[in-house]
Amino acid sequence: MSIRVLIADDHALLRQGIRGVLDFEDDIEVVGETGDGQETLARALVLQPDVLLLDLNMPGISGMDVCKQLEAARCHAKIIALTIHDNDNYVLELLKNGAYGYLLKGVEPSVLLEAIRTVAEGRCYILPELQKRIFGNIKPNDNVQEKAKDIWREGRNERLTAREMDVVACIAKGFSNQDIAQALFVSEKTVKNHLTNIFRKLNVNDRTQALIYVLKHNIMTLD
Repeated sequence: MSIRVLIADDHALLRQGIRGVLDFEDDIEVVGETGDGQETLARALVLQPDVLLLDLNMPGISGMDVCKQLEAARCHAKIIALTIHDNDNYVLELLKNGAYGYLLKGVEPSVLLEAIRTVAEGRCYILPELQKRIFGNIKPNDNVQEKAKDIWREGRNERLTAREMDVVACIAKGFSNQDIAQALFVSEKTVKNHLTNIFRKLNVNDRTQALIYVLKHNIMTLD
């Protein structure tokens, strides 16, 4: 079954270039193109693509607002933001508001294809160096215990143990399972168990989603 992609960019030439790359792939189908924010929002809600390639600087409503409104509408599309701007705070804000990926325009076609296939599976796609730069200074919030109690009283399972938050902090630094095991003086099997518990408690599919969740819900914060 093909991955259905909607391309949103106000430059027709760029849209055509992206379509040219995607049309060669047997597992990807371009279902439409749009050139402004309002049209993108409307077509995404109607077409319900698997992946939305979203330019952040289009006429009409901004890419950030498109993300927010599609998330509020529980749109099926997984958003990959496309931009010429490399701003860490903006990337983090987009991720908090529903984007699954972030790519600079001009990336190699192979990277674009990898990103599309990754987010279509429900996982985030951010280049490792960017992820480490954005999340590297994460730490537990000062009032995390009270926050955790509030969440627990609401009947949700997000309360992380102190050790699990240590694991999240290591993830933010880009550590592998082996790195985490060495840093925390535990076995790799124990690390894998912690990761499984973290993903289950937060109801996420991967490490990046876990980082986004703890920041979005004020369980951890950035220095």
